[in-house]
Amino acid sequence: MVHVWPLALHDGELTLRPLRRRDRAAFERLRQRNARWLRPWDATDPEHGPRPMDFRTLRRWSQEQARLGLALPLVITVQGRLAGQITAGPIQYGALRSAVLGYWIGQDEAGRGVVPRAVALLIDHLFAELGLHRIEVTVRPENAASLRVVEKLHLRPEGARRSAIHVDGAWRDHLVFALTAEEVATGEDGRGVLRRLRREFPADTPTT
Repeated sequence: MVHVWPLALHDGELTLRPLRRRDRAAFERLRQRNARWLRPWDATDPEHGPRPMDFRTLRRWSQEQARLGLALPLVITVQGRLAGQITAGPIQYGALRSAVLGYWIGQDEAGRGVVPRAVALLIDHLFAELGLHRIEVTVRPENAASLRVVEKLHLRPEGARRSAIHVDGAWRDHLVFALTAEEVATGEDGRGVLRRLRREFPADTPTT
């Protein structure tokens, strides 16, 4: 139960790893290409509107949060290509031992089972390696794709938070989903959520 950074998690052609300096061009192209696709789900500043963090600031912030053990900000790669991001944070220890997950994926990889695998892979790490107890995901009610992700991973619905997060220019309601360590049968290899996902959706979870 030690927070390790830098960190890389693998499942076949899928890898979760830190953002690197040399990712800048590919990352900026990915965000620009998917700007319209991601806009309905991107958090915004209620005072200043959309103000995306520049790459250098984003990478510096990600590294600082990770080194302090406050978050695990990782990019999603498929066969070495940047496809999206997934972050666990804030990570809280002590009596809570919990984390909130957020993620996004480019349109080219959407619907191919990449996000459920990435989320399952990270949850397994948080439970088995960091000893966390509870993982939470919040989803806009309109986000059908993300609702399908939490459904596939058996996260429990826990209700709604009204006007919870400023997204796409307004305060938006979010549905809350959660999973605790007791709800997962984790094997000696540290895999539990991913193993269940692979068993239930074998076509979406290649092993090589």
